[in-house]
Amino acid sequence: MFIYDSVQKKKVPFIPIQKNEVKIYVCGPTVYDDAHLGHARSAIAFDLLRRVFIALGYHVTFVKNFTDIDDKIINKMRESGKSLEQITSFYIERYKNEMHALHVNDADIEPKATETVSEIISFVDEMLRKKVAYATSDGIYFDTAKDSKYLSLSHRIIEEDASQSRVEQKEEKKDQKDFALWKFSKANEPSYPAPFGVGRPGWHIECSAMIEKHLASSGDFQIDIHAGGADLLFPHHENEAAQTRCKSDQELAKYWMHNGFVTISGEKMSKSLGNSFFLKDALAIYSGEVLRFYLLATHYRANFNFSEEDLVTTKKRLDKLYRLKKRVFENTVSEVSVPFKEAMLEALSDDLNISKALASLDEMITSANEMLDLNPKDKALKATTHANLQWIELLLGIGLYNPYTYFQIGVGDAEKAEIETLIEERTVAKKAKDFMRADEIRTLLETKQIQLMDTTTGTQWEKVN
Repeated sequence: MFIYDSVQKKKVPFIPIQKNEVKIYVCGPTVYDDAHLGHARSAIAFDLLRRVFIALGYHVTFVKNFTDIDDKIINKMRESGKSLEQITSFYIERYKNEMHALHVNDADIEPKATETVSEIISFVDEMLRKKVAYATSDGIYFDTAKDSKYLSLSHRIIEEDASQSRVEQKEEKKDQKDFALWKFSKANEPSYPAPFGVGRPGWHIECSAMIEKHLASSGDFQIDIHAGGADLLFPHHENEAAQTRCKSDQELAKYWMHNGFVTISGEKMSKSLGNSFFLKDALAIYSGEVLRFYLLATHYRANFNFSEEDLVTTKKRLDKLYRLKKRVFENTVSEVSVPFKEAMLEALSDDLNISKALASLDEMITSANEMLDLNPKDKALKATTHANLQWIELLLGIGLYNPYTYFQIGVGDAEKAEIETLIEERTVAKKAKDFMRADEIRTLLETKQIQLMDTTTGTQWEKVN
């Protein structure tokens, strides 16, 4: 397995800390608003990474957090009059439901910042004891000067960093690069008692504390892979790495992986630009699996420009998989084709080379269709093809639907009921040998872009685009 390490800026062979085990931590969302396509892209990218490691035989421990206390959440509390718990529980549930629609599996551990406060307090206390943190009138700050490797992760130039907009400017800070580990409480804000002052965690500290609590190994590195969006490289990941080095005398992660930005009309997706595309809006129009396949089909490190035209093209590619699945759906399942499995894993073991992997998938689909055209009753071929498609469900998280149901996606409940009623009437007409009426119903449905297929298990239908 080769992965691109953001620190070394090159592809390197993956060598786990412990043989056959992989510990992965992915930064999850701050739960104050709906998820957008950027969240979906990151979730799908590292869901694929996890699936590939499992397919390669590794035991994977996968952790993704929820930031459920933060300035943005507090602002939402003021605006809405709702409690922190009401806001965060609502958006966590919605996020998880939307991830499930995208066939993103739950993490093995999903810690929340509010459930990690005692560990965060201990972490900050130890940093104060080691004199790598200091107090000001509004909180406890990390002293970046105490970390000789600071900025080695993001490779930023020191002179540039002091003016970075994402670094909070404070008069009392020793250096403007220093960042808050703990923020002392203000009126009407959530707060927790701590020996160094009542307050709440800063943003960066929670991830280091969660990793130490749930994943950390002894030795040079705490975990194998830390992952997230490219926008988190600085300051978030840089600061995580620094505070863990100074507190634990370990590197936080052996490898760092980052997915590219999502753009719409060529602009980085940002609410400040007014072009943020909420995932709930996309899922109201397109099925989660189509969106997953669309976001999956571009290499995770590349920037992604969302285009509805490209999405429609990608759906047609997915349609081909389902049309093949329809041909073998009622057949038994045997073993996955070894050459096909090896080709897929070889591609994905090269830093998740999805283009090469999907080319192998397309080749398998084309070849299976051609052979089935020559010998439609080849049960052995159908059994192998069915096994290949089931394996793809596990590996890529696509192809999970009943193939007939898939081609009904987008048809409303009222229209479905009308179609089913007409199909039942046609079945009755056929039994009564009223073939004229049966043909009339078929023709009527065709005018509604509904195609009927009479199978051994009854009449199936699909929407023809």
